[in-house]
Amino acid sequence: MASDTRLAGALRLTGLMALGLTVPLLLPAPASASSQLALDKGCYKCHGNPPKKNAPTFAELTSRYARLRSNADAESALVEKLRQGTFFGHIDAHERLSQEDAQRLIRWIIEGGR
Repeated sequence: MASDTRLAGALRLTGLMALGLTVPLLLPAPASASSQLALDKGCYKCHGNPPKKNAPTFAELTSRYARLRSNADAESALVEKLRQGTFFGHIDAHERLSQEDAQRLIRWIIEGGR
Protein backbone atom coordinates (compact mmCIF):
# COMPACT_ATOMS: atom_id res chain seq x y z
CA MET A 1 0.00 0.00 0.00
CA ALA A 2 2.79 2.44 0.91
CA SER A 3 4.63 1.57 -2.29
CA ASP A 4 1.49 2.38 -4.31
CA THR A 5 1.31 5.79 -2.66
CA ARG A 6 4.99 6.44 -3.39
CA LEU A 7 4.53 5.30 -7.02
CA ALA A 8 1.50 7.59 -7.46
CA GLY A 9 3.45 10.49 -5.94
CA ALA A 10 6.42 9.83 -8.20
CA LEU A 11 4.17 9.71 -11.27
CA ARG A 12 2.54 13.02 -10.31
CA LEU A 13 5.95 14.58 -9.79
CA THR A 14 7.19 13.26 -13.14
CA GLY A 15 4.07 14.63 -14.85
CA LEU A 16 4.54 18.04 -13.25
CA MET A 17 8.18 18.11 -14.27
CA ALA A 18 7.25 17.26 -17.87
CA LEU A 19 4.60 19.97 -17.80
CA GLY A 20 7.16 22.43 -16.46
CA LEU A 21 9.43 21.66 -19.39
CA THR A 22 6.62 21.92 -21.95
CA VAL A 23 4.79 25.06 -20.85
CA PRO A 24 7.68 27.48 -21.63
CA LEU A 25 7.64 26.21 -25.20
CA LEU A 26 4.00 27.25 -25.53
CA LEU A 27 4.46 30.77 -24.13
CA PRO A 28 5.41 33.72 -26.33
CA ALA A 29 9.12 34.43 -26.59
CA PRO A 30 10.29 37.12 -24.20
CA ALA A 31 11.03 40.55 -25.60
CA SER A 32 14.71 39.99 -24.93
CA ALA A 33 14.58 37.59 -27.86
CA SER A 34 13.77 40.58 -30.08
CA SER A 35 16.57 42.59 -28.51
CA GLN A 36 18.85 39.71 -29.39
CA LEU A 37 17.37 39.65 -32.90
CA ALA A 38 18.10 43.38 -33.25
CA LEU A 39 21.65 42.71 -32.14
CA ASP A 40 22.00 39.72 -34.52
CA LYS A 41 20.67 41.72 -37.47
CA GLY A 42 22.99 44.66 -36.78
CA CYS A 43 20.18 47.08 -35.96
CA TYR A 44 22.13 48.63 -33.10
CA LYS A 45 24.83 49.76 -35.54
CA CYS A 46 22.49 52.51 -36.72
CA HIS A 47 19.79 52.63 -34.02
CA GLY A 48 22.06 52.30 -30.99
CA ASN A 49 23.24 55.02 -28.71
CA PRO A 50 24.64 57.15 -30.23
CA PRO A 51 22.71 56.58 -33.45
CA LYS A 52 24.32 56.65 -36.87
CA LYS A 53 23.60 59.77 -38.92
CA ASN A 54 19.85 60.53 -38.84
CA ALA A 55 18.71 57.10 -37.61
CA PRO A 56 16.40 57.22 -34.59
CA THR A 57 17.45 55.29 -31.50
CA PHE A 58 15.32 52.40 -30.30
CA ALA A 59 14.18 54.62 -27.42
CA GLU A 60 12.89 57.18 -29.95
CA LEU A 61 11.23 54.45 -32.01
CA THR A 62 9.47 52.91 -29.01
CA SER A 63 8.18 56.33 -27.97
CA ARG A 64 7.03 57.15 -31.51
CA TYR A 65 5.20 53.85 -32.15
CA ALA A 66 3.75 53.09 -28.69
CA ARG A 67 0.45 54.54 -29.96
CA LEU A 68 0.13 51.55 -32.30
CA ARG A 69 -0.27 49.00 -29.47
CA SER A 70 -3.31 46.79 -30.06
CA ASN A 71 -3.64 48.02 -33.65
CA ALA A 72 -2.85 44.96 -35.77
CA ASP A 73 -3.52 46.75 -39.09
CA ALA A 74 -1.10 49.56 -38.29
CA GLU A 75 1.47 47.02 -37.10
CA SER A 76 1.19 45.06 -40.35
CA ALA A 77 1.51 48.24 -42.41
CA LEU A 78 4.60 49.22 -40.44
CA VAL A 79 6.15 45.79 -41.02
CA GLU A 80 5.63 46.15 -44.78
CA LYS A 81 6.97 49.71 -44.79
CA LEU A 82 10.07 48.54 -42.88
CA ARG A 83 10.71 45.66 -45.28
CA GLN A 84 10.32 47.90 -48.32
CA GLY A 85 13.19 49.99 -47.00
CA THR A 86 11.19 53.21 -47.33
CA PHE A 87 12.02 54.59 -43.88
CA PHE A 88 14.55 57.38 -44.50
CA GLY A 89 15.13 56.28 -48.09
CA HIS A 90 16.46 53.01 -49.42
CA ILE A 91 17.89 50.89 -46.58
CA ASP A 92 19.25 47.47 -47.56
CA ALA A 93 19.29 46.09 -44.02
CA HIS A 94 15.55 46.70 -43.69
CA GLU A 95 14.83 45.07 -47.06
CA ARG A 96 16.80 41.95 -46.12
CA LEU A 97 14.61 41.25 -43.08
CA SER A 98 12.29 38.29 -43.41
CA GLN A 99 8.59 38.88 -42.81
CA GLU A 100 8.86 37.03 -39.48
CA ASP A 101 11.93 38.95 -38.27
CA ALA A 102 10.44 42.30 -39.28
CA GLN A 103 7.22 41.46 -37.45
CA ARG A 104 9.09 40.44 -34.29
CA LEU A 105 11.15 43.64 -34.35
CA ILE A 106 8.15 45.90 -34.97
CA ARG A 107 6.12 44.22 -32.23
CA TRP A 108 9.08 44.57 -29.85
CA ILE A 109 9.34 48.28 -30.68
CA ILE A 110 5.58 48.88 -30.34
CA GLU A 111 5.56 47.06 -26.99
CA GLY A 112 8.24 49.39 -25.66
CA GLY A 113 11.39 47.46 -26.48
CA ARG A 114 11.27 45.60 -23.18
